[in-house]
Amino acid sequence: MQQLTQKLKKGEIEIKEVPLPVLSTGQVMVRNHYSLISAGTESSTVKTARKSLIGKAKERPQQVKQVLEVLKSQGVVQTYRAVMKKLDAYSPLGYSCAGEVIDVGPGVNEFQIGDRVACAGVTASHAEIICVPTNLTVKLDVDANLQHAAYNTLGAIALQGIRQADLRLGESCAVIGLGLLGQLTCLMLRSSGVQTYGVDINPDSVATAQQCTDAAWTRNAPDLADEISRRTGGLGVDSVIITAGTSSLDPINFAGEIARKKGRVVVVGAVPTGFDREPHYYRKELELRMSCSYGPGRYDLDYEEKGLDYPAAYVRWTEKRNMEAFQQLIATGKIDLGYLTTHEFPLAQAADAYNMILDASEPFLGVVLKYDQDRPLDRQRLEIRPSKPESQVGLAFIGAGSYAQGNLLPNLPSASGMVRRGVLTNSGTTSRRVAEKFGFEFSASDVAQILDDPTINTVFIATRHDSHGDYVQQALQAGKHVFVEKPVCLSMEQLLDIRETHAGLSEPRQLMVGFNRRFAPHAQQLKQRLGAGPLAATYRVNAGAIPGDSWIQDPDIGGGRIVGEGCHFIDLLTFLTGSQPATVYARAIPDPHHFNDSVSIQIEFHNGSIGTVHYFANGHKSMPKESVEVFQGGQAFQLDDYRSLHEYRVAKPTRHKSTSQDKGQARMVASFLESVAQGGESTIPAEEIFAVHAACFAALESLKTGLPVKICL
Repeated sequence: MQQLTQKLKKGEIEIKEVPLPVLSTGQVMVRNHYSLISAGTESSTVKTARKSLIGKAKERPQQVKQVLEVLKSQGVVQTYRAVMKKLDAYSPLGYSCAGEVIDVGPGVNEFQIGDRVACAGVTASHAEIICVPTNLTVKLDVDANLQHAAYNTLGAIALQGIRQADLRLGESCAVIGLGLLGQLTCLMLRSSGVQTYGVDINPDSVATAQQCTDAAWTRNAPDLADEISRRTGGLGVDSVIITAGTSSLDPINFAGEIARKKGRVVVVGAVPTGFDREPHYYRKELELRMSCSYGPGRYDLDYEEKGLDYPAAYVRWTEKRNMEAFQQLIATGKIDLGYLTTHEFPLAQAADAYNMILDASEPFLGVVLKYDQDRPLDRQRLEIRPSKPESQVGLAFIGAGSYAQGNLLPNLPSASGMVRRGVLTNSGTTSRRVAEKFGFEFSASDVAQILDDPTINTVFIATRHDSHGDYVQQALQAGKHVFVEKPVCLSMEQLLDIRETHAGLSEPRQLMVGFNRRFAPHAQQLKQRLGAGPLAATYRVNAGAIPGDSWIQDPDIGGGRIVGEGCHFIDLLTFLTGSQPATVYARAIPDPHHFNDSVSIQIEFHNGSIGTVHYFANGHKSMPKESVEVFQGGQAFQLDDYRSLHEYRVAKPTRHKSTSQDKGQARMVASFLESVAQGGESTIPAEEIFAVHAACFAALESLKTGLPVKICL
């Protein structure tokens, strides 16, 4: 299929052939008929991408700060990889479209193949085929005008701003900023019986707004505030909605000037809010409100990705209900968008559309892209380079996000006998980019193109945590060697099923989990220093806080931090003791959300060793993240953040220091692939993998019961 993409490194806009996106649970697959270019948001993205690196840095100081933090904690190599991953990516554009459903994912009952729909959100991009969650998709009438319906996202954003303005029939509202968003706002305000006034710096926008307002003026019109006051009987407008995008303080201050006493100012556009307190905001006791995009549900993982709705009795207008209301206004003729579309381009000429917008070479307002419905759909894999003969190791990736691109893919060896076959990710653009950058033969449209390929015998799984268990099962059943980024799964039931599948294979297959820390040079060095017999160890992790709405904290998606990351630290203690966990006892600092991310986990091992993992999210980020202390037979060791190892075995302690942090990712990947190629023993014994995960689930059980939990496998 074709998708509009942009490389952030230089800002090139191209139409790329990419594989179809992967249809996930709770999603619909839609063939686009039209998509709308959001001139404000998208042109800003394109302008930034076309700037120099210094220019990009000035535009996004927060991201520069994040880069510096990565540089400090992970070193030059990892920082370079992270930055280049972002700059070299094929970044999709667009977030508002309309088309026809061509497939539905598991758990979808609301939509059927053939339904006409309008879509919103990051996956509702300028592409022939998209996959969108159901709560970001609304059903349309069979005779709906799909060009008008493609205004879906901007219509919902405008409608949410109106709801925040809390206007009543007969009241008045001024809209500052008469771009597309402002025009839509004016259309809906006037259709609802609100006296509507428009203000903009652009005379063309003002002229257009005469069709959807009671009056509209350029900002430099003489005595403008007095004119608005006169039209409102000296009262001032009840509300002001700011839909402009500017770095100037004029919109927010002018809003205060024209609003009535105790009126409302609603910020929808991207404007600074450092308003002058005197004379208007303070003396009038004005209320300043922010409007959050499409409405309630936006940025809520449960709502947008899981499809969980808010009860209408308590949250009357969600983002989806806003979209439905907007589409209803179009369908019933309450608003007419016909005059808003000034330009229509075929997808193949999308670059011309963006150049016109950026250069302002002619007046424009609504710019839509039209898709060729006669172009045949291709669900086949996308060939990137010629296929090589069958080899000892034919490997493929299912999932290739930030971690895989920064730590796994760059560490794949280039030895003869190892061939990089295919890549599958949820996004077709990511699949193609990874295949091109890292030398794979094809990018896939579905998992069967990976698992059914006889030339692929080794699969890396680097998707989000909730899909690991199913993919591991499928890959093992397909007879593949499996490397899965931690954790292997999110429940004890899944773990036992995987264990049974692995044990029942007719031919032995490697099962490896990304427990890289046991492969770190200092960890290997420490292991060599230890003797026989039980030991005592403490692993302290200054994990840092993660927002509660992060997918990592979600038990159904990320598994929580004990399962999602804590398994790393239990595995290292398992490696150092040379024994599997037997009993686990865990206690956490109470928190209202039950994240349990400041927790101590005490472990007894079968050989008599004891260990404690202190995993704390309530520290300061300036403190090094990880420290391990081991005590055994009159000697002690301290491993500091995988940068240095202190030995206390003789009168004078010894220190081994590295120039940079090495957590063992390269050695881990090389070791796994060597064992696959040579047909040797598993790099990490499978029973250790299962025992470590069982210990994580036991820790969660212990937190519930307050009692030690014995591990039974």
